[in-house]
Amino acid sequence: MDADQRTFAPLRSEAHFGRVVSCWPERPTSLSGMLGEAVSQEPGRVAVTGGELTLTYREFAAAAAGIAAQLKDGGVGAGDRVALLAINSAEMAVCVFAIAHLGAILVPLSAREQPRGLAHALANSGAVAVICDKNLKGLIPADNGVPMVPGLVIGDDVRVDHTGAAGAPALVSEDDSAAILYTSGTTGLPKGAMLTGLGLIHQSLNFVALAGLSPSDRIGVVAPMSHITGLVLGLLAAVAAKATLLVAPPFKAAPFIDWAAAHRMSATVMVPAMYNLCLRADEFRHADLGPWRVGGYGGAPMPAATIAALAQALPHLSLTNLYGATETSSAMTAMPPAQTAERPTSVGLPVPGARILIMDPDGREVPQGETGEIWHGGPMIVPGYWENPAATEKEFCGGFWRSGDVGSMDADGFVTIHDRLKDMINRGGFKVFAAEVEAILSELPGVVEAAVLAKPCPVLGERVHAAITTDGTLSDADIHAFCDKSLSKQQRPETLTLTADPLPRNANGKLMKAQLRERLGLLAS
Repeated sequence: MDADQRTFAPLRSEAHFGRVVSCWPERPTSLSGMLGEAVSQEPGRVAVTGGELTLTYREFAAAAAGIAAQLKDGGVGAGDRVALLAINSAEMAVCVFAIAHLGAILVPLSAREQPRGLAHALANSGAVAVICDKNLKGLIPADNGVPMVPGLVIGDDVRVDHTGAAGAPALVSEDDSAAILYTSGTTGLPKGAMLTGLGLIHQSLNFVALAGLSPSDRIGVVAPMSHITGLVLGLLAAVAAKATLLVAPPFKAAPFIDWAAAHRMSATVMVPAMYNLCLRADEFRHADLGPWRVGGYGGAPMPAATIAALAQALPHLSLTNLYGATETSSAMTAMPPAQTAERPTSVGLPVPGARILIMDPDGREVPQGETGEIWHGGPMIVPGYWENPAATEKEFCGGFWRSGDVGSMDADGFVTIHDRLKDMINRGGFKVFAAEVEAILSELPGVVEAAVLAKPCPVLGERVHAAITTDGTLSDADIHAFCDKSLSKQQRPETLTLTADPLPRNANGKLMKAQLRERLGLLAS
């Protein structure tokens, strides 16, 4: 399944939302159309299984139409925004396609979001209806001020056996918003990225092609489907491949390993820390994980030691680094698995249709190999932020999204992420890329995960501080000794915080550095 060894069908240049982009020429034109193709070709294949619910593609489409009828009876129509607050389940997957059936716009909400963020998403999107898990009803702000039809509750009045008449799927333009996904910002209010049908479908087809997915695959969705990774690289990719979606229970390493073996999982995408935790579990050495052939990861570098350990334990598992964002409708680069071990710090090559530029602060492309801000272009880039023209103008330029990531591209086209612009540490004029130091710290046995932060200093401006989750076998002296051998003087953390607790991450697996700075008292005075 190596990306550089596969032969892809040629893309076609097309005009969409004021840009000329390269797209897969053979594609469904809507999410409902994508599901319709799966029903036509694989009606009896299991589409989704989770908890006590298992549905074939024929049953899945019928269930989505039934829930769409409930929404329609409540006054929901094409173009209306429907919020979905749920944890991963087969019912949640059905609801995603029920909303698409009406031509309405999905607004996924995270169960980990704070009430302020939820209220903002509901108000900003102008949601006219909410579907939520019965255990999450209390998270919906009672005074959000949004006129809504009565909410539907998964487990109560949202039933997959409902048989209302929703009619044929609505005809929609693939350039229209199919979902508004609120970015998990660390400061300020989240921005609603307008995910188009074209972008979602193109990225789903990309993952199918890159991973070599087929109807026989059984794809485990671990990341929340309320976030871009779980939505696109889990649910939508499974439907695009006409494969089976396996809804994983909340992640804990030992039960996950047993679950993956029992369900004969063949592909999934997780954050590196999850792979590390699996390697440490006794169950990993005994479980039959033979069918597991695709292991995507992202959100952080995978330590070289972890890559080597996985290669020894599961030689048939193809590991591939995936790099993207909400605004890019998921992965913009993918590492060819054959080169994962050789290039552990790279995030791989641009995926089909992706254009990646490395730009200086004045908006000029930098020479090959030099660092700059990564700009993303292609059919998967959102047109902007919902009802937020100021943010759209600031973050988009000429059809490209300015990512805020500092990176470089080598002569072979491989992209390396050095840091977030805002996370770069200025130690007396020397730029320290926190992500590079974190990757090296993660190579030390006993380090579970690491975060490198700027510590305010009246002399140098900033110094390097590291917060490290360990397995309990390391002392400050052990880490300082390792750093003395592995890092330059400017890169070495001068102060440490060791803990056995996980570092704070959002539901998409990204490290919440602003929260960690506040917790550690590292905010500038």
